[in-house]
Amino acid sequence: MNDKYPYLSIGGLRFNLANDIPVLISAIVVFALVFYLSRKPTLRPKGRQNLLEWLIDFTNGIVRSAMPGEEGSMFQLFIFVMFLFVFMANQLGLFIDVNVSGVTWFHSPTASPLITMTLAMVVLVLAHYVGVARHGFKGYLKGFVSPMPMLAPINLLEEFTNFMTLALRLYGNIFAGEVLIMLIRNMALSGKFAILSFPLGFLAEMAWQGFSVFIGSIQAYIFVTLGSVYISNKVLSEE
Repeated sequence: MNDKYPYLSIGGLRFNLANDIPVLISAIVVFALVFYLSRKPTLRPKGRQNLLEWLIDFTNGIVRSAMPGEEGSMFQLFIFVMFLFVFMANQLGLFIDVNVSGVTWFHSPTASPLITMTLAMVVLVLAHYVGVARHGFKGYLKGFVSPMPMLAPINLLEEFTNFMTLALRLYGNIFAGEVLIMLIRNMALSGKFAILSFPLGFLAEMAWQGFSVFIGSIQAYIFVTLGSVYISNKVLSEE
């Protein structure tokens, strides 16, 4: 993929606009969608309210599968918002691709490892914070030397691998999907027989975009499911 991106420097900080603009749009779209679906709720749900309640039940089920007790209820809103945001961020680059003079201005935010690492860090920082708040700092540290002190290095390594797994699985799948779409598009428009290859390339791109929507949905589900498991490991430890 094109590795040239626009940057904006403010106060010594450099921002990649190709990441920041899609992240902002994803957040706005998620807010607007939930705002629209939650207008004028009724005791007997119908139409858009049914969709919203289905989404809430779906994400609440993810939390309950990892934390069946009452302690899981405090994370239901977080998982709901995270699922919608990751889902939307996964899909943006499939349908919107802005490239001006060889500079990419818009792509899926989750096609950048910096964004997926940030999302993974948010989940894991929350997990560790909850672990300290629930069990105290001493009880939190005790989890790293259980069931025996000699396993402390392995337990510490596991925290790092959890972070990398959560971030790179999401990044790899979304990045690969966008690369393949670009390759199909370039092949359809290149060569002497573009007039013949374009229809085939168009059909192939549509088919792959449909498959990528499915992959993006699955990856959003996997991300929040693993996030719920990591949080539950800290919440339910020492129980």
